[in-house]
Amino acid sequence: MIVVTGAAGFIGSAMVRHLNNQGHTNLILVDEFSRADKHPNLEGKQYKEKIDRTAFPGWLWEKYMFVDLIYHLGARTDTTEQDPFIFEVLNLGYSKTIWNLCTEHQIPLIYASSAATYGLGEHGYIDSHAVVSKLEPLNPYGRSKNDFDAWALQQSNTPPRWAGMKFFNVYGPNEYHKGRMASVIFHTCRQIKATGAMKLFRSHRPDVKDGEQSRDFIYVKDVVDMLYFFQQHQPENGLYNVGTGQARTFYDLAANTFRAMELEPNISFIDTPEDIRDTYQYFTEADMQKMRSAGYDKELYSLEDGIRDYVQRYLMEEKVW
Repeated sequence: MIVVTGAAGFIGSAMVRHLNNQGHTNLILVDEFSRADKHPNLEGKQYKEKIDRTAFPGWLWEKYMFVDLIYHLGARTDTTEQDPFIFEVLNLGYSKTIWNLCTEHQIPLIYASSAATYGLGEHGYIDSHAVVSKLEPLNPYGRSKNDFDAWALQQSNTPPRWAGMKFFNVYGPNEYHKGRMASVIFHTCRQIKATGAMKLFRSHRPDVKDGEQSRDFIYVKDVVDMLYFFQQHQPENGLYNVGTGQARTFYDLAANTFRAMELEPNISFIDTPEDIRDTYQYFTEADMQKMRSAGYDKELYSLEDGIRDYVQRYLMEEKVW
């Protein structure tokens, strides 16, 4: 059996779809399943059982001998949440519990880290273990992810195979429930439908023009394919960037959403909310050499093709994948 935590969420449900497409249906789905707005993410998907997040460690202790691999993709991902205790419990503590169980019972573990660990990029965006202790994330979410990466690297006892996947800006179907944390593509499509226009965040740095804030945007279908690569093969244990290796501007993101809807861009700017202004990443770009050296050689979706697929096949009719 394969376990997917965070299975009702954005990347988790996409992972379930990808596993189904590869012929895997003997799946254990772990999440907090009470949220009705996440229920559509699992419609039409095949799996063996759903386990509540709080009950999962006990379940794993009893059923470990049947588990072949765990994708630990569940986490609190709100970058605006400032209460460190929430992340201490849901991200750091829970992940340590799963790690320890995987270590004791020799279960391979693939878990979600984040590009939020890189902060302002003072040390670059290289997935080197040597820089983890130097990184300065900008918010409690990023700190919780980096704290777990650092803890994992310090462990002498580990799962037989493990990988921490540092997701950059992921977009794609099944993010309808994410609200403010959904991708700019999602919000652009919604704003276009409502008003015919899109308002992006204004730059508050003199060296960056409005709309030229840049991130490494990666389509969720590429993300889950990279994760599956680690199931099929045995790259060296450690941390790996999951991005495209090419930063693109938020203006590009919004403009391509208009074009996917067969409209001319109509974009203006508003001030970045003050609660995120001081912790806003103006640039991210994954160094993908380590992933490529591990053997992942597939061509990724371009931003244009990824947005077109997302908008035309899913967002326009609010379908899930």
